[in-house]
Amino acid sequence: MGAPDYESHRVASDYLLFHYGSAADQLPWPDGPVDALEFPARCAELVLRHAAPGLRARALDLGCATGRASFELARGFDSVTGVDFSKTLIDSANAMRVAGRLQVTRVDEGDVLTPVFVHVPADIDRGRVSFRRGDACAPDPADAPYDAVLMANLICRVADPAACLATLPARVKPGGLLVITTPCSWMEEFTPREKWIGGITVDGRPVSTLDGLRARLSADFDLVETTDLPFLIREHARKHQWSMAQGSVWRRRGAV
Repeated sequence: MGAPDYESHRVASDYLLFHYGSAADQLPWPDGPVDALEFPARCAELVLRHAAPGLRARALDLGCATGRASFELARGFDSVTGVDFSKTLIDSANAMRVAGRLQVTRVDEGDVLTPVFVHVPADIDRGRVSFRRGDACAPDPADAPYDAVLMANLICRVADPAACLATLPARVKPGGLLVITTPCSWMEEFTPREKWIGGITVDGRPVSTLDGLRARLSADFDLVETTDLPFLIREHARKHQWSMAQGSVWRRRGAV
């Protein structure tokens, strides 16, 4: 399977279903891997579980796609900004912010499609969330540091991961939180091989993605926890992609 076109409406519909779809719409098989559903919500929960009580004003969801994790972060942060490079995905996230629901197309089999509605959970204050286009490797210089930054399945999808990671000390307040999840799926369609920070061999030694993160973050962040987060992406009723993201939780050094 090649790299997705993040500006296509089909990809946006697939992401909306992945982010907001009901369990029945995503996985119609009760004996399937239901623990892999609700991935964006579980990423946000990881942030909320580790966020310091006095650092819950502003959060950044970097690489937010259609925005489910941004809304979930609003359960514990006063203000959440979702940023993504794709105009189509950001437009979809903003449509969810305004309306609270959208109709998407669920692929059942071949050309058999079913329109379904997806919803932002009703108990979330959508007014706390805003979305905008942006480049993960080039932050807005007007942005003040955030209390928490979430990067869910982004680092192996940017053209220059090291450049992206180099922006993070300025994006996170001292004492603040950084949560990164990644399936470590390094692909040249997204990242030139010479820019990979993991899945490589250096001087005969294998270097994992977590090794690459440690090398680039440990000067400014302490590693608090690593965890595994399964996720499931529906292709059609009888075919799903099951993956296991590696999550790492980092605390920015410095006085709160």
